[in-house]
Formats: sequence, C-alpha cells, structure tokens
Amino acid sequence: MSDTKTIPFAIALIPVLVLISLLTMNVIIFGDDALFGSNQIVLIFSAAIAAILAMQYGSTWHELQDGIVSSIRIAIPAILILLMVGALAGSWLLSGVVPTMIYYGLFILSPGIFLVAAAIISAIVSVATGSSWTTSATIGIALMGIGQALGINPGFVAGAILSGAYFGDKLSPLSDTTNLASGVGGTDLFTHIRYMTITTIPSISIALIIYLLIGFFVHPEGAVSTEAIHQALNDRFNINPLLLLVPAAVIFMIVRKVHALPAIFIGAILGGVFALIFQMPLVRDIGAEYSGGEFALYIGIMQTYFGEISIATGNETLDGLLTSGGMGGMLITVWLIISAMIFGGIMESSGFLVRITSALIAKATTPAKLVSATAGTCIFTNVSASDQYLSIVVPGRMFADAYEKIGLAPQNLSRTLEDSGTVTSVLIPWNTCGAYHASVLGVSTLSYAPFAFFCFISPIMTMLVAWYGWRLVFTDNTESADAKPAQT
Repeated sequence: MSDTKTIPFAIALIPVLVLISLLTMNVIIFGDDALFGSNQIVLIFSAAIAAILAMQYGSTWHELQDGIVSSIRIAIPAILILLMVGALAGSWLLSGVVPTMIYYGLFILSPGIFLVAAAIISAIVSVATGSSWTTSATIGIALMGIGQALGINPGFVAGAILSGAYFGDKLSPLSDTTNLASGVGGTDLFTHIRYMTITTIPSISIALIIYLLIGFFVHPEGAVSTEAIHQALNDRFNINPLLLLVPAAVIFMIVRKVHALPAIFIGAILGGVFALIFQMPLVRDIGAEYSGGEFALYIGIMQTYFGEISIATGNETLDGLLTSGGMGGMLITVWLIISAMIFGGIMESSGFLVRITSALIAKATTPAKLVSATAGTCIFTNVSASDQYLSIVVPGRMFADAYEKIGLAPQNLSRTLEDSGTVTSVLIPWNTCGAYHASVLGVSTLSYAPFAFFCFISPIMTMLVAWYGWRLVFTDNTESADAKPAQT
C-alpha cells in the first residue's frame, strides 16, 4: 500500500477533482438522466485515474483490487435490501397496500400541514425501527403518493420524509449508525444519544418550521380532486383497512429487531399473498398482459416482483403513481452503487483518502477547529468513499487521538460523526444512501437535497455549537455550559 507520508496532497486530490468536475458536467448535459449510465462511467473513469496515480506511489494492482472487493462487500447488504425493496414496492402496489394508504391518507392530510406531518410521521417510524431505509420503503412510498396527489412538489415531499427519517435514525438506539458512531467514538450509547439532542432537536425544529411556512405560503400545483382519486382507487382496487396489516407487520418486525433484509422479504411475500386475496381480478389482468392463460395469476405475481407493472385507472395523476419497476427497476441503482464503491475502494486502499483528510488534523488545534475538521472529513468521505459507514469509521479512527490530546470527551467526537456523516450521506447522488432513497422514492437526489433541511442544518449546527463553545464536554468531566465563544 502507498505510504501516505510520501503521497503529495495535490496528487491524492486529483481523482476527486476529476470526479466532481465530470459529475457536474453530467448534470448540466444529462440532467436527471445522468443516473442512467453516464455517472457510472464517470465514477469508473475517476477510479481508473486514482489507480494509475496510486501505482506510481507504491500501490500494487492486487492491493487496489482487494480494496475494491472490500468496498463492494460493505455495500452488498445495501444492494440486497435495494433489490428486495423493488419486489416489496411492486407487491404492495398490486396488493392495494399503497393505494389503501393513499386513500386513507387523503382523508387525514391537507396540503397546508402535509410536509410537517410527513416529517413527523417519518421520524416516528424511524425512531421505532431505527432505520431510515425501512422508513422510505414503507411509509415513505405512501407519503410520496399522497403528496403528489395533493399537488406538492415531489422534491419537497421527499426532503420532508428524509428529514424525519434521518432524525429518527440518529436518535434511535436500534439504529446501526447510532451504535457504530458511539462505538467508534468510544462513548456509551445512551450518553451519545443524550448528547446528540443538543444539536439534533434545534436542527429538526428549524426544519419543521420551514416545512410549516412552505405549507402556508407555497400553493400546490396540479392537485386534483380528492373525491376523484378516491373514486378511481375504489373502481380499480378493493380498498380494505386489513391491507394496512402488511406495513404494520414489517414495522413490528423491525421494532422486534428482525434484520431489515428478512423483514422486507417477508413484507414482499405478504404483499403477494394479500394481492391474491384482495385483488385477484387485477392480478389476473396483469398476468394476461404478459400471455395470460391458465398461469395468469402466477405470471401477475411474478411480474410484480421482478418487472414493470402499470395500473391504469383513467385518472392521469393517479396513473403516474401506480407504476413499479420491481427488482429490475433497481438495477440501475445497483450499477451506480457498485461503480461508486469501486472508486471509494481505490481511494481508501491507496491511502489517498487518508492523505487528504489527515491534512486537516494538523490545523485542528482548538475544539472548534477540531469539530469543524471532523465534520468536513465526514462529508468529504461521503463524497469520495460513497458510503455512510466509512464516513463514520474513517474520521472516527483518524480523529480519536486528536480529541483525547485536546481534552475533549468522546461524546463530542461521536456526536460530530453522526451530525455530519450519517445525515449528509443521503445528499450525495452516488453515495449508497443517496442512490437508495432516490430509487425508492422516485425522486432524484439533486431534486430532494435542497429540501432535506434537517440533513444539511445538522452539520452546520454541530459546528456552530462548537464555535460558540456551548455544552462541550471535556475529559476532566467539566462542561462548557455557559454560552461563550470557543477558542480559535
């Protein structure tokens, strides 16, 4: 492996600059279509540049390849969950689960309070399950449908869902990132969670106020009569409150600490079973479109798991919501994740990532600077390594000694890792989290990112608290409880 002491900073930075430059060009030229291939090529091209440069500074191809394999291995659970979510989304559509959630949701939610309600509902589900991913795949899909039926910009809706989902993910003791950050930071789990509330509660409060103002002052466009939607859903589906048992079962399993992949798999299977019970004529119609005959029911169920389905109701707005790509629809996102992990694997195994981020440590001589350097490193790792777990682990390992030397207690580090690493991963289109949520919610990352207020307020808040010197905890068990400017 390259000796990070001998790698010039400028050389290590070249692949990142190439990546950002070409991705920016892709967005300008291709727009949202950049996700369908051009971004993947840019990631692989940037990885090739990183590999060539790394081998000039001591890395071997075998080491770089091992780094790629190790990086992709980290992403395998995400890929499996993503594929299973494709099956779940299709089966929940065909079974009437999502249409039923939309049907009843339109009775309860109005445009003025919808964004606030979406964020709060997502937060509650995420705290209960400990997973922003599960929240998106269950209640998030239904909220997207309700929001679009109300005529609310999909970017606003997805941003509110993800703000709530990542708030809950951060504060839930069931969350894998919460446990990871406390472990890497070297602090007790509940001490970590309590200390996070200092920055997390103000961040979500600001976000909710903004969503409330948007609800009051931004008028929905393209909204249709809820009566017409209710009628169209009733005409095409057997709407039944018993269908809500399916998402309730998935949430219950996650709360009971069943792993996400088997829980989502069971949810997809239940979707298929309930489709046969409640929507048999519709299942037969879908199967008939793909040859039909005596195997129409079987073909309909299989098609909803792996392929595209589109259910026509005669309502133009509703028809745009009642489509699914199944597992096959997730393959573009899987391609993006693999390409991103190739780039991230080379950047980490070559030592380029550590070389870039270690340059910040030398200048982090005060608590405020150290927290800011940690936050910046977390965000940079999300951009360059494309994975939120690495954005917690890599900075956590790098800065642990620096926090100890400067006298800051471990919970300062663990909080900063979550405030900056966990929540910003969803804002990066080629990060595993950004790619996942964009695919599940059907909204491009760049479309929802400006409205995921909690996710970018959170790292700003953690830096502001540090620079203001408020509630920093030191290893001698003292706390800067009085608000005062931090040393600079």
